[in-house]
Amino acid sequence: MSEHPEGSEVTDADPAAPGAPAEPTDPAEASPPPGFHPIKRMYNWVLSWAESPHATIALFILAFAESSFFPIPPDVLLIALCLGAPRRAFWFAGVCTAGSVLGGAFGYLLGWLAREPIVDPFVELMGWQEPFATAVETYEKHGPLAIAVAAFTPIPYKVFTLAAGVSRINFPGFMLMSVLFRGARFFLVGTLIWRFGPVVKDFIDRWFNLLTIVFMILGIGGFVVVKYALGSS
Repeated sequence: MSEHPEGSEVTDADPAAPGAPAEPTDPAEASPPPGFHPIKRMYNWVLSWAESPHATIALFILAFAESSFFPIPPDVLLIALCLGAPRRAFWFAGVCTAGSVLGGAFGYLLGWLAREPIVDPFVELMGWQEPFATAVETYEKHGPLAIAVAAFTPIPYKVFTLAAGVSRINFPGFMLMSVLFRGARFFLVGTLIWRFGPVVKDFIDRWFNLLTIVFMILGIGGFVVVKYALGSS
């Protein structure tokens, strides 16, 4: 007796038939499409800390690390935490600012004490030789004013913290600029989430790859501004 209902027909392409060939797989599903997927995976890992009871500590550590070497900005976790507890948005922004400023001080210390063994190899690994040289030159001409540009723009903040130490600019001025402008950045994020809620996160999740490209372009444009607007005077 046939195992299939009467009237049904078993074909070579029937997935239920023993030995039937597997259906062809859509190439778009078989392999991940090109893009910034390593960064996206890191983004998701950072975002997963929002569910942890130690999320606030993780935010502080992430903000600290991003100021000297870590590639993902703390805004990712800051947004998630603010969405989960909008009334604490400004508290999270304060934690993020504290971690970023102290991490910037650590980056400054690395640049001051460990340029050859740590900073130069790291800059070369990341391909930041030209931006780093521009940052050092800008510090030599304008001192802590340069940090005002990096602290509130897509320019990698870590480049400027490390370069600040290499240039040995005025440390109190460096810290003051970091507090003012990094604080402005993170409190702006907190305010936007407090005001607009999930709309901001949905936009970031949907357009993450495009935003990555845009911020890379803006970062390059920021270096051009630093090099030609500030450096030319």
